[in-house]
Amino acid sequence: MRYTIKQNAKIPAYQQLYKQIRDDIINEIYPYNTKLPSKRLVADEVGVSIITVEHAYALLCEEGYVEAKERSGYFVAFRATDGFVGATDTTYNISSIAHSHTIYKSEFSYPLLSKTMRKVMNDYGERLLERPLNAGCLELRDAIRQYLARSRGILADTEQIIIGSGAEYLYRMIVSMLGQEHIYAIESPSYNKIEQVYLACHATLEMLPLGSDGIESHALQQTKADILHITPYRSFPSGVTASASKRHEYLRWAGRSNRYIVEDDFESEFSVSKKPEDTLFSHTQNDNVIYMNTFSKTISPALRVGYMVLPKHLVNVYEEKLGFYSCTVPTFEQFVLAELISGGDFERHINRVRRNKRKELAERS
Repeated sequence: MRYTIKQNAKIPAYQQLYKQIRDDIINEIYPYNTKLPSKRLVADEVGVSIITVEHAYALLCEEGYVEAKERSGYFVAFRATDGFVGATDTTYNISSIAHSHTIYKSEFSYPLLSKTMRKVMNDYGERLLERPLNAGCLELRDAIRQYLARSRGILADTEQIIIGSGAEYLYRMIVSMLGQEHIYAIESPSYNKIEQVYLACHATLEMLPLGSDGIESHALQQTKADILHITPYRSFPSGVTASASKRHEYLRWAGRSNRYIVEDDFESEFSVSKKPEDTLFSHTQNDNVIYMNTFSKTISPALRVGYMVLPKHLVNVYEEKLGFYSCTVPTFEQFVLAELISGGDFERHINRVRRNKRKELAERS
């Protein structure tokens, strides 16, 4: 067993172990339905506690890579060929899901937000009157860059991050950048504003039906689209979360030239898993995933601030086609967000909400 744990790494030992085992599963060193080594064997050979191995295996279960069988151990549930060979899809019945998307009460601390606003006004002074860079203030973009590296495994340069006033604005930017002559595929059903914005941009749309773990495989195989817009964490209004196998199926679909994925990661920070699901952006080998998220759920929809992370090769395309657009988010709000992220208050809030959600689930079970 070749797993190693770096003692001085910022990533906890169980997450280091999880990533190494996950990669072996993806690379079929542990093929589908094979049994993983026992927790005690892994602990002894790697030099960690059994609890560390338990946490790593629990993450693999939560993300759909393995499943635990009582008195038998842990077995691989991930198949690299899922969705292409012998796939059977089941259409998801959205009528069984009670999901509200119209009324949302922010859980973010108003006193903390007010305190941060006052601090920004005192510390930044007349800089608040300056016009931000067209792509957004460097302070916010760099704070997001560091946050994504810490929490989502996304390694990007500051120049790849673009700030805009909410998801709908960014959807329009994507169409303007990639071109309306392409066919765009979206989930069916999906958040209605995604369809509305693409149609308003005169883009051709294909609606791909959702199954129980993501877009149905036969629809993905047959689509003529070359740009796929997905919400893998939790699609609205169905509540469907893409499985680990499905996420890799999306990446294989995008393996052909001139295909792109728009990964809309709304609300993923509040996953009750011990760590958020891995992003497609962090897994792609083709530099063709556009990652996007907003602060509407994590702080407040009143802020109207979102961001996207471009593949490196699209940075120059963006600059040539859209670099002249002024940033649509006020400087003050950008500095406030930068302060919340850099000072740690943003992540403390997220961790607090996630702990509360896990506690609520434990009390119900």
